[in-house]
Amino acid sequence: MSMPAELIRQLTEEQIAFVKRSGLKAEVLEPGFVRLCMPLTGNQNHIGSMYAGALFTLAEMPGGALFLTSFDAQRYYPIVKSFNLNFRRPALGDIRVEARLSAELIDALQAQAQSNGKAEFSLTLVLTNDAGEVVADSSALYQLRRR
Repeated sequence: MSMPAELIRQLTEEQIAFVKRSGLKAEVLEPGFVRLCMPLTGNQNHIGSMYAGALFTLAEMPGGALFLTSFDAQRYYPIVKSFNLNFRRPALGDIRVEARLSAELIDALQAQAQSNGKAEFSLTLVLTNDAGEVVADSSALYQLRRR
């Protein structure tokens, strides 16, 4: 991890005002692995399930959290190039997502970004409720760019 874990937690949960208002929590922040949780409270839609925008936020944030835990933020920054979210069932409670990047992929992406100025990686994720049921799945293309 290129910065202290508490700073990564603060950046993940509080740097983006919209995310801070949502109450998103970073439960695990480790090099190559993150687990985030979006609370239902404060994020309900008109029928009482989780608002689609809150689910999108939960699905999109692991890219940035993985960046902060795994890459040198002084040398690189991330962007989202494309994103797709599929809703599977109503999200009626707190929802979690986990994301992983292998150490080998992290090293390869940094090497590619260093030599080419950028490197792309995909994340395919599942968002689950407390019973482990999939409420949504996502696929995203991120880009690591050299500063």
